[in-house]
Amino acid sequence: MTGRTLRLRRLRRLTPARGEDGAGRAGRRGAAKVVAPKVVALGGGMGLSASLAALRRITGELTAVVTVADDGGSSGRLREELSVLPPGDLRKALAALCGDDDWGQTWARVIQHRFQSQGDLHGHAVGNLLIVALWEQLGDPVQALDLVGRLLGAQGRVLPMSAVPLELQALVKGHDPARPDEVDTVRGQATVALTPGEVLSVQVVPGDPPAVPEAVAAVLDADWVVLGPGSWFSSVIPHLLVPELLDALAVTKARKVLSLNLAPQPGETEGFSPQRHLEVLARHAPKLALDVVLADEAAVPDRESLADAAKRFGAAVELAPVARQDGSPKHDPELLAAAYDRIFRMHGRIGPWR
Repeated sequence: MTGRTLRLRRLRRLTPARGEDGAGRAGRRGAAKVVAPKVVALGGGMGLSASLAALRRITGELTAVVTVADDGGSSGRLREELSVLPPGDLRKALAALCGDDDWGQTWARVIQHRFQSQGDLHGHAVGNLLIVALWEQLGDPVQALDLVGRLLGAQGRVLPMSAVPLELQALVKGHDPARPDEVDTVRGQATVALTPGEVLSVQVVPGDPPAVPEAVAAVLDADWVVLGPGSWFSSVIPHLLVPELLDALAVTKARKVLSLNLAPQPGETEGFSPQRHLEVLARHAPKLALDVVLADEAAVPDRESLADAAKRFGAAVELAPVARQDGSPKHDPELLAAAYDRIFRMHGRIGPWR
């Protein structure tokens, strides 16, 4: 029995059983208590923010598990100077969980605000500095993020996926246009996200990073796990490269939905079809099982091929209008919330929340 398996078993013993405690408990006097599903969303950047902005509209039992491989901009500077986890994607997730009232929207704007100057503060986001300051004060990244969430009135919890900052490395064919058939190693999330050429695979360094125990416990206790949308190689797939998280996804009783992007991303997924996204996901996590693949109906030219690719994961395809009406490749939070809610109702096991 591996050490990871033993750790997962210990975490499962610490997780409240459904029907015994917390949000999974039914009324003890015979009447069923209607509570929201427990949802865990995995990702990073603006893709995860879009998913969280939708999910907070339909459940208060929401946990974001965020990638920690960012090495660009303000996050990269703080990571290099202070040897901390990159705070940027964590900040974006907290902002997405802020409510629509004055308090929530004011704090969302404040933590997203970037200083403009000729000095060292230029480009730093207020939220990044706040998060890192609390990390240094408390010495506990999870406790600090929980405290920021309470300050903001965030409608959910934000956790890093790993306890250590990670470096993303990609094998890229044709990274140098002068050598289109050669394969090079490209390092760093910021570089991978914009690389020319074809990304073949990604890995993280260190290769066996420790997962944050609270993130693993959240996956084990979830009713639904949502993966994506987001930058495929630099925000979505990295979660599957943390062994304890991948193990938790394999053994959890939660159902899993993969939310596809609205369009290929310039650089890392240039020219990808919806089914190609699933194919590269399967290469990185061949034993991953899914229940539903969600895609915008206008972004799927070949529905049969997408359905065939989803079957390899054991998943059904749900098509729904989830894009904004302004023509931009961005998700509409209300439409995406409606799609998630319908999936949870139609594909979920009969649970105490319905």
